[in-house]
Amino acid sequence: MNLRVSLCFQYYDIGGVYINFGGGDVMSRILVTGGAGFLGTHLCEKLLGGGHEVCCADNFYTGAERNIKHLLSNPGFELIRHDVIKPLYLEVDEIYNLACPASPIHYQLDPIQTLRTNVNGAINMLDLAKRIGAKIFQASSSEVYGDPEVHPQPESYWGRVDPVCMRSCYIEGKRCAETLFFSYHRQHGLQIKVGRIFNTYGPRLHPNDGRVISNFIVQALKGDDITIYGTGQQTRSFCYVEDLVKGVIRLMEAPTDVTGPVNLGSSCETTIAQLAERVLALTGSPSKLVYLPLPKDDPQQRQPEIDRARTLLDWQPKVMLDDGLKQTISYFEHLLCKGIDAGP
Repeated sequence: MNLRVSLCFQYYDIGGVYINFGGGDVMSRILVTGGAGFLGTHLCEKLLGGGHEVCCADNFYTGAERNIKHLLSNPGFELIRHDVIKPLYLEVDEIYNLACPASPIHYQLDPIQTLRTNVNGAINMLDLAKRIGAKIFQASSSEVYGDPEVHPQPESYWGRVDPVCMRSCYIEGKRCAETLFFSYHRQHGLQIKVGRIFNTYGPRLHPNDGRVISNFIVQALKGDDITIYGTGQQTRSFCYVEDLVKGVIRLMEAPTDVTGPVNLGSSCETTIAQLAERVLALTGSPSKLVYLPLPKDDPQQRQPEIDRARTLLDWQPKVMLDDGLKQTISYFEHLLCKGIDAGP
């Protein structure tokens, strides 16, 4: 890994890292935690394209070097290997806190670490923002709504969550992080932004994370059976990553009193069976559909109410599902051609 860190790099006994980051004539100096992950790399790209300096912090638990390799030659980009459960000391103007595995396969492997990432990581990033006076964004999740009884889900809905289920390490971690953000905002006057991110897809999805779009595409390209869990009538709303990143940045750039939470996702609802048929049609795959038992605690419906995003951010997704799927399919075709493991 080619690690490049600006000016000063020093470890402290408490396990933190001090970095005097940046310099020069830029719009802002921005920290992106989880910046080598799927969403983080697209965000880093967009911020660099806007003329900002970007510091990417990642422990590479699910992030990948191939995701940020093309950014390493950019003089405005810095990469540090760091786990947010330890303090981080640096000087930036803004913080995007994206650090945490987002797929059940990964976050359930070590549920205690998942909770620490969400809770201790939020505290460490909030303490950093408080010390340096930085504005901070929290990547929350549609998972805070659990298996909802209200459909579609508005931000005012408190959710229906089982605090002891297999998914609760992630769900309750995200809910606690939101509580921490609003507590720091009220008690310390921090400038916060909280976005509840719904199902997002696109190039650089982790090939082995078990998310439905990556699973279906890889299975279709390999000619394997496409596995549908349950009846296939459960629904999701899929937002292309380019649209999602624009929404995240719009929220960060919104007036100070727009703190969130704001739903960020597509309002176009699709059944899992319909998604499988679209992937088959777009890949021309001979794969067959196979139905397996639905995992416990899997939500039956997931669709955001995005009126708040439309009104406050002048934002809504624009990329149609088929267009986004074509781009994602091309990415996985490239991985398979390069011999990179893309098994589900």
